[in-house]
Amino acid sequence: MTIHASCHCGAIKFEVSEKPASVTACTCTFCTKRGALWAYYTPDQVKLSITPEADAVYSRRGFSKHHHCLVCGCGTFSVLPTWVDLKPDFEHPRTSVNVRLFDDFDIASLPVKTVDGRNLW
Repeated sequence: MTIHASCHCGAIKFEVSEKPASVTACTCTFCTKRGALWAYYTPDQVKLSITPEADAVYSRRGFSKHHHCLVCGCGTFSVLPTWVDLKPDFEHPRTSVNVRLFDDFDIASLPVKTVDGRNLW
């Protein structure tokens, strides 16, 4: 089941290969202010279509790259390490996508896991 998604203006589009089993609401200050719900995939499960001049990246600590659209402002996806015992595993990166951008998808059908990012890192 391929799911299509895009930012509001369509300059950044992506599709994922399957429905997520759940989504994550992170309580860190970045995710809280962004208002995103995240689903995590391996890089080969996400197909990106990006207008290069519309893509902006924010990276506060250097190991996670958070993308957003410069045209419409939507937070779209992030590339980050897998976390094992609260330590980053850079050899196995993940792509987190903002599920709020999924087209024609019932987000309310997914369980939401809350991660206490405000206190974990």
